Amino acid sequence: MSFRLMASLAAVVFTAASGLASAQSFDSCLAGIRAEAAKKGVSGATFDRVMAGVTPDAKVIESLQFQPEFRTPIWDYLATLVDEQKVAEGRAMMSKHAQALASAEQRYGVDRHTIAAVWGVESDFGNVTGRWGLPQALSTLACTAPRRRDYFRGELLATLQIVQRGDLPPEKLRGSWAGAFGQTQFMPSTYLRLAVDGDGDGRRNLVDSVPDALHSTANFLAKAGWRTGETWGYEVRVPSGYSGPSGRRDKQPVSSWGSRGVRAFDGGALTGSGSAGLLLPAGANGPAFLVFRNYDAAFSYNGADSYALAISLLSDRLRGRPGVRGAWPTDDRGLSRAERKELQQQLLRRGYQIGEADGAIGTATRKAIAEYQTRLGLTQDGRAGGRVLDALRAGR
Repeated sequence: MSFRLMASLAAVVFTAASGLASAQSFDSCLAGIRAEAAKKGVSGATFDRVMAGVTPDAKVIESLQFQPEFRTPIWDYLATLVDEQKVAEGRAMMSKHAQALASAEQRYGVDRHTIAAVWGVESDFGNVTGRWGLPQALSTLACTAPRRRDYFRGELLATLQIVQRGDLPPEKLRGSWAGAFGQTQFMPSTYLRLAVDGDGDGRRNLVDSVPDALHSTANFLAKAGWRTGETWGYEVRVPSGYSGPSGRRDKQPVSSWGSRGVRAFDGGALTGSGSAGLLLPAGANGPAFLVFRNYDAAFSYNGADSYALAISLLSDRLRGRPGVRGAWPTDDRGLSRAERKELQQQLLRRGYQIGEADGAIGTATRKAIAEYQTRLGLTQDGRAGGRVLDALRAGR
């Protein structure tokens, strides 16, 4: 037997052994979770029903490594989440569910536009709630993730408790790779703490009941410190070459920002009471925002400034206010969902195999864009931006 063949066989044996060890480790992890769940009142029958056939999913770990709120340029992120289509859909859904929004607003003191904005950003008003089975996604993270295993273990235990309490059956447990699910994407532990019955049927169902989801979102924001009748913030201008303090945490009296030369976007004096932070999401050369306590409440929903800004700006657009007026520091603009779909249609016409033109930029679309960028002599980053779309439109 040749050395190369022996090495190949050894590699096969090692891989098989590693796979077996990994499977045994996963099973051992689940056994530990089963015992912990029992201490929290989850019966063995419930555990077995929820976890039947669950195996680790490598794609969940891939998703953990790429989170758009922290990697996507802010102008791309907002261009997709706060576009004309989203605003039109939001206004239509606010009209359709006016009673549920009004009752949630009255019950919790959070304005209906902000509640609707969370709904729109989180699930496109219930149209995109996630494809991952929570038991599989959360057990993968709890048992194999490179970080935060204890956190995801707690979320899996909360998922089991939701089923045990009778709120939802296992087949309804579908959401994001990280475990957020329902119309407004609650994590399971948040569901246990803050989900409420908004339609009066005695159950908390954030998957199928719009009133439950909207009331629960309002409850979340109220518990996070939302102040009734106050603004989240507004767009401002900073002096040229500004290098002073910034960030939502560095809150100072509004007058203090005025003394540093910060002005309302129209050039007038700053308004608002209390303390505010100066948000510079793209640096001092991009749009600037003065943000108050209600912005922090929105931030707590996801823990990213891009997300909180999307919620805040969409709520303004739903009120009829303008969007961002300052210019982003880029010559390659972000694309709306309609433009992303057009870009994909253009790629399909050129023979790129990217699947359906749905406006969602996945791996296949990014790869096709990178190939097209190479042809044009552009930076090969796979980004769906205005420069690529304009080139496609021009037939280049």
